[in-house]
Amino acid sequence: MTVFRRMRRLVAGSATAAMLTLGLVVLALQFSSAASARSASSSCADAVTGAPTGPATVSAASTAYGKVLVVGSGNHAGCSLYLLTSDQLHAMTSAPFACSDNPNPLGAACDSILWPALLTDGAPIAGPGVNPTLLGTVTRDDMPFGGSVQQVTYAGQPLYRFIFDEEPGETEGANLFDPVTSPTGTWYLVDPSQGHPATGQAHLQLETAPVTGGPSSATVLAAVMNNNFSLFPNASFPVYTLSTDSGPRSACQGLCALFWQPVLTSARADAGADVDQHALGIIVRSDGTHQVTYNNKPLYLFVGDAYIAGLPVIGGPASINGAGAITPWGVFNTIPPSP
Repeated sequence: MTVFRRMRRLVAGSATAAMLTLGLVVLALQFSSAASARSASSSCADAVTGAPTGPATVSAASTAYGKVLVVGSGNHAGCSLYLLTSDQLHAMTSAPFACSDNPNPLGAACDSILWPALLTDGAPIAGPGVNPTLLGTVTRDDMPFGGSVQQVTYAGQPLYRFIFDEEPGETEGANLFDPVTSPTGTWYLVDPSQGHPATGQAHLQLETAPVTGGPSSATVLAAVMNNNFSLFPNASFPVYTLSTDSGPRSACQGLCALFWQPVLTSARADAGADVDQHALGIIVRSDGTHQVTYNNKPLYLFVGDAYIAGLPVIGGPASINGAGAITPWGVFNTIPPSP
């Protein structure tokens, strides 16, 4: 399905579509008749419209990112499942879920339309390749249809589908740096062995962008994200080092890592043109995930840099907003090209 048709689905599912840009509204009108004639068959992009009627099953499937979690049975069997890094704020502080029904720039509920939550009535069932001890639930009272429901968790992380995935095996949400959630987070596929993000191999390249409060622009080291996202694929975002990091450890943990997200990888990162492959390495973080390093310094993404090109209602164009930021955890700095 084309990007235009996918954006039409997003607009059609929103009760406040006027919040989108004029261009998207025009597209919605252009394709509205086709939308109403769409087949009633199930799609991985289906919205959640009510409470579940039975237990959810979670299974594992092979992808380019390795083994990942998928819906195990029912109408959405085989659909990819994702976790959101900034949902950890709810677990830490009881703050609202980062993907909720709260207002956002797209005007469509995050937890039921954009990233439909995997809900269950009863204990979730472990399908092939899934560790049953890692399955759990969390109570949601914020779904647009009201009432309390249970969302499936894995290693404590709530699981979701994605509106741009329509067929089993699609992974458009993989490594998606998402400014629509509150706070901004990254969506990852889920490794069934421990519940860690299934990131695939990270890729580092150079990016030139304006610097907030500094020179007109700078060329800096950047990480490629949004790998399969058809609206804004292989987007690059500046990466940062932290002044207080020393040795093979990251001083940015807990709340720090929600706003300065570690650049994660499942293998040694790949270097783009004019990036020194020998400077790239890996450390194991305290939670067991693998973080990319450059000249032995762990790398981070800044949530203030996230945007989606083509959707001016949620930021852009590219900019470097975290250079020299002084935080309770230290100073974050960009990385210039090697001489």
